Amino acid sequence: MLNKKCKLIYIYIMENKNEKKATVLSSRYLSKEPWFTVREDRIRLKNGVEIPKYYVLEYPDWVNILAITKDKKFLMVRQYRHGTGTTNYELCGGCVDKEDASPMVAAQRELLEETGFGNGKWRFNLKMSANPSTTNNWTWNFIAEDVELLDSKQHLDGGEDISVHLLSLDEVKELLQAGEIIQSVHACALWKYLAEEHLL
Repeated sequence: MLNKKCKLIYIYIMENKNEKKATVLSSRYLSKEPWFTVREDRIRLKNGVEIPKYYVLEYPDWVNILAITKDKKFLMVRQYRHGTGTTNYELCGGCVDKEDASPMVAAQRELLEETGFGNGKWRFNLKMSANPSTTNNWTWNFIAEDVELLDSKQHLDGGEDISVHLLSLDEVKELLQAGEIIQSVHACALWKYLAEEHLL
């Protein structure tokens, strides 16, 4: 007998399995810059409606890490984001590079590069899309518990200016409740963790 959660997952899988995708009638690239790859598709929806110009932003997959130290501190970073013109707390994260063997390998690399922390017990948390209507990539979130400082020096890219912070559970909850963690895929991962661990 399936429990309620299993039934919902089964229904979701079956509904998506039977869903028809849009038919791509033509496609061309308007831009192929590293952070601005834009594809223009002409598509026909399953109901027959044609959309002559549907724009898709192409990105590599992203990763972020909900990292917790041995003394139960949440490892967070702060950096300026020019899109919103704000500096906020975030989870450590980055792109999956072609050289990375898997999203988890990418996440472990990013955590070490940005914060100097590593090791610990790692597990997959969730896979999500920041905006499935216009972006083609996935964001993979991992939970890393009992991480420890391995390198006191950050190894950042040229355009990165990141500060590292160790926050208590109460501080993280206050930031979430105040809307101070504005990265949607980061907030989603944190809320899911708090709910499943009965920490709310």
